[in-house]
Amino acid sequence: MTDSTPLLQLTGVSKFFPGVRALENVQLSLWPGKVTALIGENGAGKSTLVKVMTGIYQPDGGDILYKAIPIQLPTPESAHKVGITAIHQETVLFDELSVTENIFVGQYLYKGWLKKLDWPEMHRRAQALLARLEVQIDPRATLKTLSIAQRHMVAIARALSFDAQVVILDEPTAALSQHEILEFYQIVERLKQDGKAILFISHKFDEIFELADHYTILRDGAFVGAGDIHDITEEKMVAMMVGRAITQTFPKVTCEPGETVLEVKNLCHPTEFAHINFSLRKGEILGFYGLVGAGRTELMQALSGVTRPSAGDIVLNGQSMQFHQPADAIHAGIVCVPEERQKQGAIIALPIAQNISLPQLGKLNPNGILHDDREWQLADDYAKRLQVKAFSWRQPVETLSGGNQQKVVIGKWLATHPEVIILDEPTKGIDIGSKAAVHRFMSELVSQGLAVIMVSSELPEVMGMADRIIVMHEGLMVAEYRAGEATAEVIVSAASGAGREAA
Repeated sequence: MTDSTPLLQLTGVSKFFPGVRALENVQLSLWPGKVTALIGENGAGKSTLVKVMTGIYQPDGGDILYKAIPIQLPTPESAHKVGITAIHQETVLFDELSVTENIFVGQYLYKGWLKKLDWPEMHRRAQALLARLEVQIDPRATLKTLSIAQRHMVAIARALSFDAQVVILDEPTAALSQHEILEFYQIVERLKQDGKAILFISHKFDEIFELADHYTILRDGAFVGAGDIHDITEEKMVAMMVGRAITQTFPKVTCEPGETVLEVKNLCHPTEFAHINFSLRKGEILGFYGLVGAGRTELMQALSGVTRPSAGDIVLNGQSMQFHQPADAIHAGIVCVPEERQKQGAIIALPIAQNISLPQLGKLNPNGILHDDREWQLADDYAKRLQVKAFSWRQPVETLSGGNQQKVVIGKWLATHPEVIILDEPTKGIDIGSKAAVHRFMSELVSQGLAVIMVSSELPEVMGMADRIIVMHEGLMVAEYRAGEATAEVIVSAASGAGREAA
């Protein structure tokens, strides 16, 4: 091998499912010590390509070459033996096991003729791997006690434990704070110095241009282009991704808010937030911004009946509400699209149609008699309205891209005709084209008089879409701004705690 020879190369790779062209004639090259960004909208074929590279799917055409030699990857184990590993946005680890057990699962070390597990040696090696990543994690700690960022580090340590040569990073920073993202950048740099060939999948252009050396772009399952990251602009990249220029990233429609629909008065929780006061009007988008741990999601859970506040009032259309469970909030007209769409927002093994109709089974099926045609019609109405990309509404949600999964969850709650819809990180982990579609739909909702609460960690999204912005820090409201009233620096300063005195 020479420096000009890719460590892993895919040429002419195709993959077809019944009625769907997932990949067609795709090219991809990964070089040792380099980061290649894989870019495309949700549904472009990125996840399918990763599954081909890791032995989960078998290609219907094309070749996979490792060190310029054609190889077959009939199983995930075969990819593992070659040295290919994937670290996903949702880390696939075992919550109840220790850090050491997660690192060595499937490749335990033994000692003696009785083949007993060599725990001291595994703990020592786990500690050495973590030290190599310069992270402070106790190898004996149970995984469920760690933060999301620390779990990513454990997954990377696992990859290093079997000397993976090709490391696939699939949306690794989606749930990380800014500080954790900077630490992650340093780890990627160390992986490059170790000569690893890295495939980096992200929808965040700042990360792509910060980390990547090369890029490959897919659109609708087809190869669009590849090259050196320094030879392309963000505008050109977007146009190649979506086949069109997205000229208005935040298509905010200006409309006059109506009467107050929701009032929150001195709402408190014993451990998560305190003294929350705000109002929300029809036709208004109220943005909540804050750093990780600010209490935003916990506040939304209280507003949607998932948890119960210890004090304060939730007033909806002039009536004080007591929510003992989410069904109470839904019945009253407050629904929440949660941040964790796969775990909390949808039953991903069920079809699209059944997910959309789920909150209204009693209404659609009176007397306990199932009416498939009613469920189908409801799903058809809202899935088409949100432009969900699927070959059938019977398709399981788990087979959809992240952006289309999010559209299904939003459609499910819109179908209940709510008064207030809470969108917690509505564009987390979805591409720029799908983001624009969600933003357009948000504008459509408020123009029809719906009241929207949007929680987002992406400051440009909050500033671009919200009529008012509430900033939280450590469970407290520390600032409130009208659209255009504050700069990004002022808002971030408030979110970091500097605005507490002024609030």
